[in-house]
Parts: sequence; C-alpha cells; structure tokens
Amino acid sequence: MNVERLERLRPLLRRFVDQGPAGCSCLVVHNGNVVFEDHVGYADEASARPIGPETIFRIFSNTKVVTCAAALILLERGMYLLNDPLEEYLPAFKQPLVYREEQGEWKAVPSTRPIRVKDLFTMSSGLTYPGEHGETERATKRLEEELKAANRFDNRSLAQGLAAIPLAFEPGTRWQYGYSHDVLGALIETLSGKTLGQFMQDELFGPLGMNDTFFRIPADRRDRLATMYIRDEAGVRSPSGEFEANYQPDATFESGGAGLLSTLADYGRFAAMLAQGGELDGVRILGARTVDLMAVNQLSGQQLADYNWPYLAGYGYGLGVRTMMDPAAAGSGASIGEFGWSGLAGTWTMIDPKEKLAAVYMQQMLPNLEAIHQPRLRNVIYGAME
Repeated sequence: MNVERLERLRPLLRRFVDQGPAGCSCLVVHNGNVVFEDHVGYADEASARPIGPETIFRIFSNTKVVTCAAALILLERGMYLLNDPLEEYLPAFKQPLVYREEQGEWKAVPSTRPIRVKDLFTMSSGLTYPGEHGETERATKRLEEELKAANRFDNRSLAQGLAAIPLAFEPGTRWQYGYSHDVLGALIETLSGKTLGQFMQDELFGPLGMNDTFFRIPADRRDRLATMYIRDEAGVRSPSGEFEANYQPDATFESGGAGLLSTLADYGRFAAMLAQGGELDGVRILGARTVDLMAVNQLSGQQLADYNWPYLAGYGYGLGVRTMMDPAAAGSGASIGEFGWSGLAGTWTMIDPKEKLAAVYMQQMLPNLEAIHQPRLRNVIYGAME
C-alpha cells in the first residue's frame, strides 16, 4: 500500500463536503493497521460541532453486514444449515403463501417451496420492505403501522407478522431488497436465547472492542450523535428528526437490517476483522472459510437480473453483501471477491480479504449521493495498492 497515494482521498473528501454532506469521515485499514484517516466538516452545522473520531453515526443498512456475520457465528456452531427450511426454527413460516397473478388479479396461493435460511441472507425470500409496488409491500406497510401503534415493534413480532403475509415471489427464485435480514435477526434471537443486541455485544462488539456500537443511544453519548440532514435540489441542507425514535432508550426494535449506531473506528475494526479472514488482534470471530463463503456470489439467472442497481454494475450478491465478480463491468481495479455494503444515509464499507484491506466511509445525508461517492473512494484506494 502506497500511503502517499492515499493522500488523494483528502481533497476528494473535501469535494464531497463542498457538494453534499455537512461532514464526512473515512478510514482505510491494511494488514490490520490504520493507514489513512480523515474527518471533514461538521457533525452538526448549527453548533459548528466538527465531525471527528468520536462522532456516532446511524449506519442504517451497514447493519446488515453485522447481522449476517452474527448469524454465521451460529452457522459455525452447527445451530442451523443454510439450506434448512426457516420453518424448522420459526414455525410461523410453515406453508407460506405467495402472490400470483391469475387473469389480471393477484391471488394468494400456496408456495411450492419453503423459505430457506439462505434465502434470508441473499434477499431471495419473497419478503419485502413496506411500499406501494405490489400486494406484499402494501400488506407489509400495514403490518408495520399496526406494530408501531400497538408498541409491539420488535424482531419476534415483526417476523410473526411477516409470516402471515403472502410473499412477493416463490422463495429462491428472485431477488428483492426487504426485511429478510430483520427476520434473520429474529432467527439469531431464537437460536441464541438472547436479544439481537445482546448477542452482538457478546460475540462481536465486546470481543472486538467496539465500545460505541449499539441499537440505542446512551444518554451520556447523545451529544456525539451526528445530525441527519436532508438536502434539497438547490443544495440546501436541513436537519431531519425523522428517524430518531428508533434510537431512543425506550425503542423496542433492534433492526438487523438497519438499526445500529456506530463510529468510524468501531466499524473499521469490524471490517478489518473480515478483511483478515475473521480475526483481528488475536481475536477470532469467524473462520476464514466462512468469510470466503460470505463473499461468494449466491445469485444466478433471474436473481442477478433483479439485482440491477446501476452503481453496483459488476457485483453479485453473497450472504448479505455485494461481491465483486467483474471488475471490467464495474470500472474498478478492485479484487474479485471484494465485498461490503452501504447505508441509507451514505455510509459504506469495502472489504478485500485478498489484500487484507478494509475501508469505511461515514456521512449523514439524504439523498446520499452513493453512486457518486462510493465508486470514487474505491478507485482512489485501489489506486494506492502496490
């Protein structure tokens, strides 16, 4: 790694802040050592509080990588198999229904196959997020509203409710982003006998020294949480409190798909552990072969066609992570097998076990400009490899 060439990241990060978020942070780790770190701009503009090593971020879907790693810990303990029917562990998912169009009408009919545990990892379960595109999304939206109104929004209740909703497609046949990793969180709770947060603390955060990663913001660290911004078409940023209820002390939902708070350094340690084949500073979390399995493309045929986000050209999808399959299609010098994911507010991680390389980027803004930021970060970092 040419550390001098990594300095090209500094003007890039400043350009990001000039044209987008109020502030951002970036960390690069190689062979377990931090080789680059920078913090630019503000965590809160109104108070001129600078973004820095102590800043806590809402990592949204970067949570998914943590949840999948946590579930793989249980795989290594023989608690389940990837091809097992989910109903063996969460009986509510027995004999699922699926929506099928017949003569212009959507009808709920019995599925010809069960949801497998693997389908949760790979977003091929037929579960969706709330929305208006199809009957499953609309029913999921109603369920979410009902659980919130009844103050019963937690992993077990969500999974139970989702099991009663007909799926958007036959499990294992398509790919659709949705609540699959939240149901994986419910599976972790069922198998471990712990809440998702407690399992992660015991098996990941504690052993890795991730002291600022959690689902709810502690009162003594509230002033370290970055402000969330919405940026309009004119480039004006406004603070948003839309997501704050999820992180309060009385919140009940520990979302395996989107719920964690973390810092640049904490998530950097998690990413570095995966980049080094599941071990960091003498602490082994996962076996190297399991990390390899996580980063292998699991999609084929129609599923890959569904996985068509333009800025992820060249990538397949592994066990909860994008994974590089075709650097030429991606326009990138990344290694085949480089993997990771990103979050709603623009957070991003890149993990390359071949090079023992990891990178983490943090910001808090919508729209997140991920298609602009993330490929540029990746190209600058790989441009420093020797």
